[in-house]
Amino acid sequence: MTNPKQTVRQFYDQIGWQQEADGNYQNARYEDLRPVSAEYIHKTRLRVNAGLIPTGKFLLDAGSGPVQYDEYLTYSQGYHRRVCLDISIQALREARQRLGEHGLFVVGDLANLPFRHDAFDAFVSMHAIHHLPIEEHPHAYGELHRVLSPGRTGVVVNGWFSPLLTSLAEPVIAVLRRMTGRGPKKKKKWLTAQTPEGTFVEKPTPAWLKREVGSKIPLELRPWRSLSTEVLRWFVHPQLGGRFLLKFVFWLEDVFPRFFAENGQYPMIIIRKR
Repeated sequence: MTNPKQTVRQFYDQIGWQQEADGNYQNARYEDLRPVSAEYIHKTRLRVNAGLIPTGKFLLDAGSGPVQYDEYLTYSQGYHRRVCLDISIQALREARQRLGEHGLFVVGDLANLPFRHDAFDAFVSMHAIHHLPIEEHPHAYGELHRVLSPGRTGVVVNGWFSPLLTSLAEPVIAVLRRMTGRGPKKKKKWLTAQTPEGTFVEKPTPAWLKREVGSKIPLELRPWRSLSTEVLRWFVHPQLGGRFLLKFVFWLEDVFPRFFAENGQYPMIIIRKR
């Protein structure tokens, strides 16, 4: 059986963190980069700052990738150093180009952090834990909690498996795919999901996270982005008032944070160490 972590490392070293002709990383194809969605996506990325104490000495970026978006740089602006840990050497090469002397760079396993207890004043982990086998997720959260200093906070952004809002949109998308001549999209199964490119991905449900992680570590769920990239691409268009629709969605996420955190695509999971 293929080692999932080896699969992830090979994908990102060889494909995911290679720049394409348009200047974006190959991994950016999983993001909606259209101008109509730009303001919404910009504001959702900045939400992470609300979960962090703004100043400190060391911020850990666990599964940092190349720190590819400008908003990601803001998370460590008030910190002396940003420590980037990633399984991909190519990711860290790219991160060094972005961060320069502000960064420290470590090849390592997110589920087995090579740092002492209470080493960091904050951490972020953006779309990284889902690349671990599901049975390692609780330990990864435990490791992040272990290296966090008492009284400080960290933020994980990850995706849910088959959240309500995405599930409601899927039948409509299936009809649209048929109308536009596209083949049916393969349904992913929990615990066996992989992207077409071969990247290993396993995502939890809110109930699973609360039971397996929240029973041991204090968690707070807030919305990060409730609409998946696929939903954005199918339903948000400039000719149909897409910008105004997304302004309304962002407002709803702020007004009803619990609902959108648990039923939208991407939650922001805040960990506080008491």
